[in-house]
Amino acid sequence: MSIGDALADARRQAGLTITQVSQRTCIRETIIRGIEHDDFSACGGDFYARGHIRSVARAVGADDEELIREYDAMHGAPQAIRAADVFEPATPIKIKERRRPNWSLAMVLVLAVIAGYGIYRVVDSGSAHAARTQASSGQVPQQHQTQPAAVSSSPAATPTAPATPAAPAASQNVVISLTAIQDCWVEFTKPNGRFLSQAYVVGGSSKTWTFARAVKMDIGNPGGIVLTVNGKKLGSPGAAGQPVMLSLGPGKPVTS
Repeated sequence: MSIGDALADARRQAGLTITQVSQRTCIRETIIRGIEHDDFSACGGDFYARGHIRSVARAVGADDEELIREYDAMHGAPQAIRAADVFEPATPIKIKERRRPNWSLAMVLVLAVIAGYGIYRVVDSGSAHAARTQASSGQVPQQHQTQPAAVSSSPAATPTAPATPAAPAASQNVVISLTAIQDCWVEFTKPNGRFLSQAYVVGGSSKTWTFARAVKMDIGNPGGIVLTVNGKKLGSPGAAGQPVMLSLGPGKPVTS
């Protein structure tokens, strides 16, 4: 009996539909149908195919180790894989670099305003002192005896408040860190369900993803991981072997 036949027979004996298996494993129905027909082309490679076979087998009560050995006998045992190949997202993620404010220019402007205000205060204080001295001695300026003082058309200098640099815009990225205690597969999709990337994180390793917008995260073994989102440690988001789906966004609470 082939791998696909074994999984299909176990699913029927368990009284489950392909849709129910998809909901339990968070694996798309098209991939499960392909596996039941021994078509692993939609899995994305041998590495992910083994992870899908293991998850489906556990969901329907089949012997996943026996099925993995049969898959290796047909397709060859797994070769050594670089960590960069395992944890590289399927879709490149563009990270918007946030421009830093020019604090040096802001400081120069503030110092210039303070210096101008100091000069103004010194000149204004000198003029007021001279006027008080003339008034106390009974002397009246000649121009005051012959004509009214002319009203200056130019407004008096007004000290300008120091410029305050604009605060940098808050980050709109979603930063997701996963530390695996046990093996766990994850899949990321857009809120509309469009596929973004998929990864299989082995126990004892960690992985971090950064997205520029809100995403949905399917987790195959939530009880075997520790999750941190936007710097906030969430712990294990579910029970071992019970897949969950989380909605994650910038500055938004985590929702299932």
